[in-house]
Amino acid sequence: MGEFWPVPDVLAYLSGSWRVRRSVRDLASGDEGGFSGTTVFSTLPEGGLLHAESGTFTWQGVARPAERTLRFLPGTAPGTADVRFGDGRPFHALDLTSGRYVADHPCSADLYRGEFTVRDADRWRTVWRVGGPAKDLVLGTDYVRMG
Repeated sequence: MGEFWPVPDVLAYLSGSWRVRRSVRDLASGDEGGFSGTTVFSTLPEGGLLHAESGTFTWQGVARPAERTLRFLPGTAPGTADVRFGDGRPFHALDLTSGRYVADHPCSADLYRGEFTVRDADRWRTVWRVGGPAKDLVLGTDYVRMG
């Protein structure tokens, strides 16, 4: 097995429930935190998947409930996805046919660069590097299929 695991259809691969662990590091201040919870990818009536993440985010020793939603819609090429925020704004494309993908998302003066890697049928990872005048962050998230 190689370093990356090719995924012919990203929406079929992601469908279902995943255990999530995320580390968050502020490279400027040295502060660290994390998120632990679940992500469920469920079918949307119009096609694609609703990504619903919920759990606990801990920052500077304070734990709070946290949740977010994204929409993973069918992409322009077969097996790819068009990822959008919960309100429908564009986020990034996603193509895991090689098992690895790098996505950029400009947000005001900051740039979010995400690297997506698939390890096998039940494990994938994202690393987002956020840089700009006000942010210098690294967010690493591991997903493990539940069930």
